[in-house]
Amino acid sequence: MDFKLLFDKAKKKNVEAIQVHLEEVQEIDFHIFNGELDKHQLADTRRLSLKGIYDGKMGKMTTEDINDDNMDEWIAALIDSAKAVESTDPVFIYEGDTDYRDIPELSQSHLDTLSHDEKLQMTFDLEKKVKELDDRIKISQAFYGEATKKVTLKNSKGLDLSKNVTNALLGADCVAREDDDSRSSFEFVQSNDPADFDLNKIARDLVDRAVSQLGAKSLKSGRYDILLENRASATLLQGFVGMFKAEAVQKGMSKLKDKLDQTIASSNITLVDDPFKLKSTKSGSFDDEGVATKYKEIIKEGKLTTYLYDLKTAKKDNVTSTGNAFAGGIAPTNLYIQKGNESFDALLSELDNGLVITSLQGVHSGTNPISGDFSLQATGYLIKDGEIERPIALFTISGNYLDMLKQVDSVGEDLKFTFAYIGSPTLRINNVIVSGE
Repeated sequence: MDFKLLFDKAKKKNVEAIQVHLEEVQEIDFHIFNGELDKHQLADTRRLSLKGIYDGKMGKMTTEDINDDNMDEWIAALIDSAKAVESTDPVFIYEGDTDYRDIPELSQSHLDTLSHDEKLQMTFDLEKKVKELDDRIKISQAFYGEATKKVTLKNSKGLDLSKNVTNALLGADCVAREDDDSRSSFEFVQSNDPADFDLNKIARDLVDRAVSQLGAKSLKSGRYDILLENRASATLLQGFVGMFKAEAVQKGMSKLKDKLDQTIASSNITLVDDPFKLKSTKSGSFDDEGVATKYKEIIKEGKLTTYLYDLKTAKKDNVTSTGNAFAGGIAPTNLYIQKGNESFDALLSELDNGLVITSLQGVHSGTNPISGDFSLQATGYLIKDGEIERPIALFTISGNYLDMLKQVDSVGEDLKFTFAYIGSPTLRINNVIVSGE
Protein backbone atom coordinates (compact mmCIF):
# COMPACT_ATOMS: atom_id res chain seq x y z
CA MET A 1 0.00 0.00 0.00
CA ASP A 2 1.28 3.47 -0.95
CA PHE A 3 0.83 5.43 2.28
CA LYS A 4 2.43 8.62 0.90
CA LEU A 5 0.00 8.66 -2.00
CA LEU A 6 -2.92 8.35 0.43
CA PHE A 7 -1.61 11.17 2.61
CA ASP A 8 -1.09 13.42 -0.42
CA LYS A 9 -4.59 12.75 -1.76
CA ALA A 10 -6.10 13.47 1.64
CA LYS A 11 -4.23 16.75 1.93
CA LYS A 12 -5.53 17.86 -1.47
CA LYS A 13 -9.07 17.22 -0.17
CA ASN A 14 -8.42 19.50 2.83
CA VAL A 15 -8.06 16.67 5.33
CA GLU A 16 -5.89 18.32 7.98
CA ALA A 17 -4.26 15.09 9.17
CA ILE A 18 -4.88 11.41 8.52
CA GLN A 19 -3.90 8.13 10.19
CA VAL A 20 -3.85 4.56 8.91
CA HIS A 21 -4.28 1.45 11.05
CA LEU A 22 -3.64 -1.70 9.00
CA GLU A 23 -4.13 -5.12 10.56
CA GLU A 24 -3.08 -8.26 8.71
CA VAL A 25 -3.90 -11.64 10.25
CA GLN A 26 -3.10 -15.21 9.26
CA GLU A 27 -5.12 -17.81 11.15
CA ILE A 28 -5.29 -21.57 11.62
CA ASP A 29 -8.31 -23.14 13.33
CA PHE A 30 -8.93 -26.83 14.10
CA HIS A 31 -11.86 -28.40 15.97
CA ILE A 32 -11.92 -32.12 16.78
CA PHE A 33 -15.30 -33.42 17.96
CA ASN A 34 -15.64 -36.97 19.29
CA GLY A 35 -12.66 -38.19 17.28
CA GLU A 36 -13.59 -36.50 14.01
CA LEU A 37 -12.25 -33.37 12.31
CA ASP A 38 -15.18 -30.99 12.71
CA LYS A 39 -13.52 -27.77 11.50
CA HIS A 40 -10.32 -27.06 9.56
CA GLN A 41 -9.91 -23.44 8.56
CA LEU A 42 -7.05 -21.38 7.17
CA ALA A 43 -7.69 -17.68 6.71
CA ASP A 44 -5.83 -14.52 5.73
CA THR A 45 -7.59 -11.25 6.52
CA ARG A 46 -6.66 -7.60 6.10
CA ARG A 47 -8.51 -4.72 7.71
CA LEU A 48 -7.79 -1.05 7.08
CA SER A 49 -9.08 1.67 9.41
CA LEU A 50 -8.65 5.34 8.57
CA LYS A 51 -9.30 8.38 10.67
CA GLY A 52 -8.74 11.98 9.68
CA ILE A 53 -9.48 15.53 10.77
CA TYR A 54 -11.71 17.49 8.40
CA ASP A 55 -13.12 20.91 9.33
CA GLY A 56 -12.18 20.31 12.96
CA LYS A 57 -14.09 17.00 13.19
CA MET A 58 -12.78 13.43 13.20
CA GLY A 59 -13.98 11.25 10.35
CA LYS A 60 -13.52 7.49 10.29
CA MET A 61 -13.92 4.61 7.87
CA THR A 62 -13.02 0.92 7.72
CA THR A 63 -12.61 -1.47 4.81
CA GLU A 64 -11.32 -4.91 3.93
CA ASP A 65 -11.12 -4.05 0.22
CA ILE A 66 -7.56 -2.74 0.33
CA ASN A 67 -6.56 -1.50 -3.08
CA ASP A 68 -4.77 1.76 -3.88
CA ASP A 69 -7.33 2.40 -6.64
CA ASN A 70 -9.96 2.88 -3.89
CA MET A 71 -8.16 5.72 -2.09
CA ASP A 72 -10.44 8.46 -3.43
CA GLU A 73 -13.49 6.53 -2.19
CA TRP A 74 -11.91 6.06 1.24
CA ILE A 75 -11.20 9.76 1.60
CA ALA A 76 -14.71 10.70 0.47
CA ALA A 77 -16.20 8.30 3.04
CA LEU A 78 -13.94 9.74 5.74
CA ILE A 79 -15.02 13.30 4.91
CA ASP A 80 -18.71 12.31 4.93
CA SER A 81 -18.17 10.72 8.34
CA ALA A 82 -16.58 13.92 9.67
CA LYS A 83 -19.45 16.06 8.36
CA ALA A 84 -21.92 13.91 10.31
CA VAL A 85 -20.12 14.44 13.64
CA GLU A 86 -21.94 16.74 16.07
CA SER A 87 -19.57 16.45 19.03
CA THR A 88 -17.45 19.48 19.85
CA ASP A 89 -14.84 17.45 21.75
CA PRO A 90 -11.22 18.10 20.70
CA VAL A 91 -9.77 15.62 18.18
CA PHE A 92 -6.22 14.37 17.78
CA ILE A 93 -3.85 12.81 15.31
CA TYR A 94 -0.85 12.01 17.49
CA GLU A 95 2.70 12.89 16.46
CA GLY A 96 4.14 10.06 18.53
CA ASP A 97 6.33 9.60 21.59
CA THR A 98 10.09 9.75 21.88
CA ASP A 99 10.55 6.17 23.05
CA TYR A 100 8.69 2.92 22.48
CA ARG A 101 9.68 -0.23 24.32
CA ASP A 102 11.10 -2.98 22.13
CA ILE A 103 9.45 -6.38 22.76
CA PRO A 104 11.14 -8.75 20.30
CA GLU A 105 9.86 -11.83 22.15
CA LEU A 106 6.32 -11.18 20.90
CA SER A 107 7.28 -12.06 17.34
CA GLN A 108 9.83 -14.75 18.23
CA SER A 109 7.41 -17.64 18.04
CA HIS A 110 8.43 -21.28 18.33
CA LEU A 111 5.19 -22.48 16.79
CA ASP A 112 6.83 -22.97 13.42
CA THR A 113 8.86 -25.83 14.91
CA LEU A 114 5.66 -27.85 14.44
CA SER A 115 4.34 -28.59 10.96
CA HIS A 116 0.71 -28.04 10.07
CA ASP A 117 0.06 -31.78 10.28
CA GLU A 118 1.78 -32.02 13.68
CA LYS A 119 -0.47 -29.29 15.06
CA LEU A 120 -3.50 -31.10 13.74
CA GLN A 121 -2.30 -34.41 15.22
CA MET A 122 -1.65 -32.70 18.58
CA THR A 123 -5.27 -31.59 18.65
CA PHE A 124 -6.49 -35.09 17.80
CA ASP A 125 -4.25 -36.52 20.56
CA LEU A 126 -5.64 -34.09 23.14
CA GLU A 127 -9.24 -35.00 22.35
CA LYS A 128 -8.38 -38.69 22.54
CA LYS A 129 -6.69 -38.31 25.94
CA VAL A 130 -9.76 -36.53 27.31
CA LYS A 131 -12.09 -39.28 26.12
CA GLU A 132 -9.91 -42.10 27.46
CA LEU A 133 -9.34 -40.73 30.97
CA ASP A 134 -12.79 -41.54 32.31
CA ASP A 135 -15.69 -43.53 30.88
CA ARG A 136 -18.09 -40.90 32.24
CA ILE A 137 -16.86 -38.47 29.55
CA LYS A 138 -19.58 -38.75 26.93
CA ILE A 139 -18.85 -35.73 24.75
CA SER A 140 -15.44 -34.23 24.08
CA GLN A 141 -13.98 -31.60 21.82
CA ALA A 142 -10.44 -30.27 21.34
CA PHE A 143 -9.51 -27.08 19.58
CA TYR A 144 -6.39 -25.36 18.28
CA GLY A 145 -6.27 -21.78 17.05
CA GLU A 146 -3.20 -19.92 15.88
CA ALA A 147 -2.89 -16.33 14.70
CA THR A 148 -0.04 -14.24 13.38
CA LYS A 149 -1.02 -10.58 13.50
CA LYS A 150 0.87 -7.63 12.01
CA VAL A 151 -0.24 -4.13 12.89
CA THR A 152 0.99 -1.08 10.98
CA LEU A 153 0.20 2.42 12.27
CA LYS A 154 1.19 5.45 10.19
CA ASN A 155 -0.01 9.02 9.92
CA SER A 156 0.65 12.22 8.03
CA LYS A 157 2.44 13.73 11.04
CA GLY A 158 5.33 11.28 10.73
CA LEU A 159 4.21 8.47 13.02
CA ASP A 160 5.46 5.11 11.73
CA LEU A 161 4.98 2.09 13.99
CA SER A 162 4.49 -1.64 13.55
CA LYS A 163 4.30 -4.82 15.60
CA ASN A 164 4.11 -8.56 14.96
CA VAL A 165 2.50 -10.97 17.40
CA THR A 166 2.13 -14.73 17.03
CA ASN A 167 0.19 -16.84 19.48
CA ALA A 168 -1.83 -20.02 19.72
CA LEU A 169 -4.54 -21.50 21.90
CA LEU A 170 -4.85 -25.20 22.60
CA GLY A 171 -7.69 -26.51 24.69
CA ALA A 172 -10.62 -28.85 25.12
CA ASP A 173 -14.06 -29.09 26.61
CA CYS A 174 -16.14 -32.07 27.65
CA VAL A 175 -19.38 -33.29 29.14
CA ALA A 176 -19.33 -35.85 31.95
CA ARG A 177 -22.49 -37.86 32.57
CA GLU A 178 -23.57 -40.22 35.33
CA ASP A 179 -27.13 -41.42 35.78
CA ASP A 180 -29.28 -38.35 35.04
CA ASP A 181 -26.61 -35.78 35.89
CA SER A 182 -24.39 -34.03 33.33
CA ARG A 183 -21.56 -31.57 33.98
CA SER A 184 -19.37 -29.69 31.51
CA SER A 185 -15.93 -28.13 31.74
CA PHE A 186 -13.20 -26.58 29.62
CA GLU A 187 -9.45 -26.07 29.87
CA PHE A 188 -6.94 -24.28 27.66
CA VAL A 189 -3.41 -22.87 27.35
CA GLN A 190 -2.39 -19.79 25.35
CA SER A 191 1.24 -19.48 24.25
CA ASN A 192 3.64 -19.04 21.33
CA ASP A 193 5.77 -21.99 22.51
CA PRO A 194 4.67 -25.62 21.97
CA ALA A 195 6.63 -26.58 25.10
CA ASP A 196 3.79 -25.00 27.10
CA PHE A 197 1.22 -27.38 25.62
CA ASP A 198 1.17 -30.24 28.13
CA LEU A 199 -1.55 -32.49 26.71
CA ASN A 200 -1.66 -34.78 29.74
CA LYS A 201 -2.13 -31.89 32.15
CA ILE A 202 -4.78 -30.14 30.05
CA ALA A 203 -6.73 -33.40 29.72
CA ARG A 204 -6.36 -34.38 33.37
CA ASP A 205 -7.37 -30.97 34.71
CA LEU A 206 -10.35 -30.84 32.37
CA VAL A 207 -11.68 -34.30 33.20
CA ASP A 208 -11.10 -33.94 36.95
CA ARG A 209 -13.05 -30.69 36.97
CA ALA A 210 -15.99 -32.17 35.06
CA VAL A 211 -16.38 -35.47 36.92
CA SER A 212 -15.83 -33.89 40.35
CA GLN A 213 -19.00 -31.85 39.81
CA LEU A 214 -21.21 -34.89 39.19
CA GLY A 215 -23.90 -35.15 41.81
CA ALA A 216 -23.73 -31.47 42.71
CA LYS A 217 -26.67 -30.06 44.65
CA SER A 218 -27.56 -26.70 46.09
CA LEU A 219 -26.93 -25.54 49.66
CA LYS A 220 -28.61 -23.42 52.30
CA SER A 221 -28.71 -19.67 51.80
CA GLY A 222 -26.54 -17.56 54.03
CA ARG A 223 -23.23 -15.75 54.29
CA TYR A 224 -20.13 -17.81 53.64
CA ASP A 225 -16.38 -17.34 53.55
CA ILE A 226 -15.27 -18.39 50.09
CA LEU A 227 -12.33 -19.18 47.89
CA LEU A 228 -13.06 -17.50 44.57
CA GLU A 229 -10.97 -19.73 42.29
CA ASN A 230 -8.67 -18.02 39.80
CA ARG A 231 -10.77 -18.52 36.66
CA ALA A 232 -13.99 -17.51 38.47
CA SER A 233 -12.31 -14.41 39.87
CA ALA A 234 -10.95 -13.47 36.42
CA THR A 235 -14.43 -13.93 34.94
CA LEU A 236 -15.93 -11.64 37.58
CA LEU A 237 -13.22 -9.00 37.03
CA GLN A 238 -14.02 -9.05 33.32
CA GLY A 239 -17.54 -7.85 34.10
CA PHE A 240 -16.24 -4.73 35.82
CA VAL A 241 -13.49 -3.55 33.46
CA GLY A 242 -15.70 -0.63 32.43
CA MET A 243 -15.56 1.07 35.83
CA PHE A 244 -11.81 1.68 35.41
CA LYS A 245 -12.18 3.54 32.08
CA ALA A 246 -11.79 7.31 32.28
CA GLU A 247 -14.71 7.89 29.90
CA ALA A 248 -17.11 6.11 32.28
CA VAL A 249 -15.69 8.03 35.23
CA GLN A 250 -16.03 11.38 33.45
CA LYS A 251 -19.65 10.62 32.54
CA GLY A 252 -20.49 9.70 36.13
CA MET A 253 -21.05 6.08 35.14
CA SER A 254 -18.50 4.58 37.54
CA LYS A 255 -18.41 4.41 41.33
CA LEU A 256 -14.71 5.21 41.09
CA LYS A 257 -15.36 8.88 40.28
CA ASP A 258 -13.34 11.10 42.68
CA LYS A 259 -11.71 8.01 44.22
CA LEU A 260 -8.10 8.53 43.05
CA ASP A 261 -5.56 7.95 45.84
CA GLN A 262 -8.29 6.49 48.03
CA THR A 263 -8.49 2.95 49.39
CA ILE A 264 -11.02 0.97 47.36
CA ALA A 265 -9.83 -2.58 48.06
CA SER A 266 -7.97 -4.73 50.55
CA SER A 267 -4.24 -4.02 50.85
CA ASN A 268 -3.78 -7.51 49.37
CA ILE A 269 -5.13 -6.29 46.01
CA THR A 270 -2.89 -4.85 43.31
CA LEU A 271 -4.56 -4.59 39.89
CA VAL A 272 -2.12 -4.39 36.97
CA ASP A 273 -2.42 -3.47 33.30
CA ASP A 274 0.69 -4.88 31.64
CA PRO A 275 1.16 -4.28 27.88
CA PHE A 276 4.54 -6.04 27.97
CA LYS A 277 3.35 -9.47 29.10
CA LEU A 278 4.94 -12.12 26.91
CA LYS A 279 2.95 -14.72 24.97
CA SER A 280 -0.09 -12.44 24.69
CA THR A 281 -1.75 -11.01 21.59
CA LYS A 282 -2.84 -8.00 23.67
CA SER A 283 0.77 -6.92 24.28
CA GLY A 284 2.58 -4.21 22.36
CA SER A 285 4.54 -0.99 22.68
CA PHE A 286 1.82 1.34 21.33
CA ASP A 287 -1.94 1.71 21.31
CA ASP A 288 -4.22 2.46 18.35
CA GLU A 289 -3.57 6.20 18.67
CA GLY A 290 0.20 5.74 18.55
CA VAL A 291 0.72 6.48 22.25
CA ALA A 292 3.47 4.48 23.94
CA THR A 293 1.98 1.89 26.28
CA LYS A 294 3.10 1.60 29.88
CA TYR A 295 2.95 -0.85 32.77
CA LYS A 296 0.63 0.52 35.41
CA GLU A 297 -0.77 -0.54 38.77
CA ILE A 298 -4.34 0.73 38.60
CA ILE A 299 -4.88 -0.37 42.19
CA LYS A 300 -1.74 -0.56 44.30
CA GLU A 301 -2.09 -2.35 47.62
CA GLY A 302 -5.73 -1.34 47.78
CA LYS A 303 -5.39 2.28 46.60
CA LEU A 304 -6.72 3.52 43.27
CA THR A 305 -3.82 5.19 41.43
CA THR A 306 -5.13 5.86 37.92
CA TYR A 307 -7.90 5.34 35.40
CA LEU A 308 -7.39 4.01 31.87
CA TYR A 309 -7.09 6.89 29.40
CA ASP A 310 -7.00 7.62 25.69
CA LEU A 311 -5.97 11.02 24.30
CA LYS A 312 -9.44 12.59 24.48
CA THR A 313 -10.20 11.61 28.07
CA ALA A 314 -6.65 12.47 29.16
CA LYS A 315 -7.10 15.97 27.72
CA LYS A 316 -10.27 16.44 29.76
CA ASP A 317 -8.49 15.51 32.99
CA ASN A 318 -5.28 17.36 32.05
CA VAL A 319 -3.21 14.19 32.37
CA THR A 320 -1.17 12.00 30.03
CA SER A 321 -2.81 9.16 28.12
CA THR A 322 -2.08 5.76 29.63
CA GLY A 323 -1.88 4.22 26.15
CA ASN A 324 -5.18 2.36 26.36
CA ALA A 325 -6.91 3.44 23.15
CA PHE A 326 -7.98 0.27 21.36
CA ALA A 327 -10.72 -0.69 18.89
CA GLY A 328 -12.27 2.77 18.86
CA GLY A 329 -12.52 3.08 22.63
CA ILE A 330 -10.63 2.52 25.87
CA ALA A 331 -9.56 -1.01 26.80
CA PRO A 332 -6.94 -2.73 28.97
CA THR A 333 -4.11 -4.79 27.55
CA ASN A 334 -3.34 -7.64 29.96
CA LEU A 335 -5.37 -6.81 33.07
CA TYR A 336 -4.86 -8.93 36.16
CA ILE A 337 -4.83 -9.04 39.93
CA GLN A 338 -1.24 -9.54 41.02
CA LYS A 339 -0.58 -12.98 42.48
CA GLY A 340 0.27 -13.61 46.12
CA ASN A 341 2.40 -16.27 47.78
CA GLU A 342 -0.04 -18.95 48.98
CA SER A 343 -0.81 -22.15 47.11
CA PHE A 344 -4.40 -23.14 46.48
CA ASP A 345 -4.04 -26.08 48.89
CA ALA A 346 -2.80 -23.76 51.63
CA LEU A 347 -5.73 -21.39 51.09
CA LEU A 348 -8.11 -24.35 51.18
CA SER A 349 -6.69 -25.73 54.42
CA GLU A 350 -7.02 -22.30 56.04
CA LEU A 351 -10.64 -21.85 54.97
CA ASP A 352 -11.95 -24.31 57.58
CA ASN A 353 -15.66 -24.08 56.64
CA GLY A 354 -17.02 -22.33 53.56
CA LEU A 355 -17.19 -22.63 49.78
CA VAL A 356 -14.91 -22.87 46.78
CA ILE A 357 -16.44 -21.08 43.78
CA THR A 358 -15.07 -22.64 40.59
CA SER A 359 -17.22 -21.01 37.92
CA LEU A 360 -19.68 -18.16 37.41
CA GLN A 361 -22.33 -17.86 34.72
CA GLY A 362 -24.22 -14.89 33.29
CA VAL A 363 -21.52 -12.28 33.82
CA HIS A 364 -22.73 -10.03 30.99
CA SER A 365 -26.29 -9.87 32.30
CA GLY A 366 -25.60 -10.34 36.00
CA THR A 367 -23.06 -7.56 36.57
CA ASN A 368 -23.55 -3.80 36.64
CA PRO A 369 -20.25 -1.97 35.92
CA ILE A 370 -21.83 1.35 36.92
CA SER A 371 -22.92 0.39 40.44
CA GLY A 372 -20.53 -2.53 40.93
CA ASP A 373 -23.39 -4.86 41.90
CA PHE A 374 -23.51 -8.48 40.78
CA SER A 375 -25.72 -11.55 41.12
CA LEU A 376 -24.40 -14.67 39.40
CA GLN A 377 -25.14 -18.36 39.23
CA ALA A 378 -22.22 -20.37 40.57
CA THR A 379 -20.82 -23.86 40.95
CA GLY A 380 -18.14 -25.17 43.27
CA TYR A 381 -17.59 -27.21 46.42
CA LEU A 382 -18.72 -27.14 50.03
CA ILE A 383 -15.75 -27.09 52.44
CA LYS A 384 -15.76 -28.66 55.89
CA ASP A 385 -12.71 -28.57 58.18
CA GLY A 386 -10.46 -27.40 55.37
CA GLU A 387 -11.42 -30.20 52.96
CA ILE A 388 -13.86 -30.59 50.09
CA GLU A 389 -17.03 -32.28 51.34
CA ARG A 390 -19.18 -32.33 48.18
CA PRO A 391 -19.83 -30.50 44.90
CA ILE A 392 -22.46 -27.73 44.87
CA ALA A 393 -24.47 -26.08 42.11
CA LEU A 394 -27.75 -24.24 41.50
CA PHE A 395 -26.92 -21.36 43.82
CA THR A 396 -26.21 -17.66 43.40
CA ILE A 397 -23.59 -15.36 44.87
CA SER A 398 -24.28 -11.63 45.03
CA GLY A 399 -22.87 -8.41 46.35
CA ASN A 400 -20.89 -5.39 45.22
CA TYR A 401 -17.56 -5.91 43.51
CA LEU A 402 -15.77 -3.03 45.25
CA ASP A 403 -17.12 -4.09 48.64
CA MET A 404 -15.98 -7.64 47.91
CA LEU A 405 -12.46 -6.48 47.04
CA LYS A 406 -12.27 -4.90 50.51
CA GLN A 407 -13.08 -8.29 52.04
CA VAL A 408 -10.20 -10.16 50.39
CA ASP A 409 -7.96 -11.41 53.18
CA SER A 410 -5.57 -13.58 51.15
CA VAL A 411 -4.39 -13.95 47.54
CA GLY A 412 -3.12 -17.14 45.93
CA GLU A 413 -0.14 -17.71 43.66
CA ASP A 414 -2.15 -19.43 40.89
CA LEU A 415 -2.62 -16.55 38.43
CA LYS A 416 -4.72 -17.60 35.41
CA PHE A 417 -6.03 -15.64 32.42
CA THR A 418 -9.27 -15.82 30.45
CA PHE A 419 -9.40 -15.92 26.64
CA ALA A 420 -9.55 -12.11 26.80
CA TYR A 421 -6.35 -11.87 28.87
CA ILE A 422 -8.14 -10.83 32.06
CA GLY A 423 -6.41 -12.62 34.92
CA SER A 424 -6.60 -13.37 38.62
CA PRO A 425 -5.25 -15.76 41.22
CA THR A 426 -7.57 -17.42 43.72
CA LEU A 427 -8.94 -14.97 46.30
CA ARG A 428 -10.08 -15.77 49.83
CA ILE A 429 -13.04 -13.54 50.66
CA ASN A 430 -15.06 -13.20 53.83
CA ASN A 431 -18.79 -12.94 54.34
CA VAL A 432 -20.21 -13.37 50.81
CA ILE A 433 -23.99 -13.55 50.29
CA VAL A 434 -25.10 -16.92 48.89
CA SER A 435 -28.64 -17.77 47.83
CA GLY A 436 -29.45 -21.47 47.60
CA GLU A 437 -32.25 -23.60 48.98
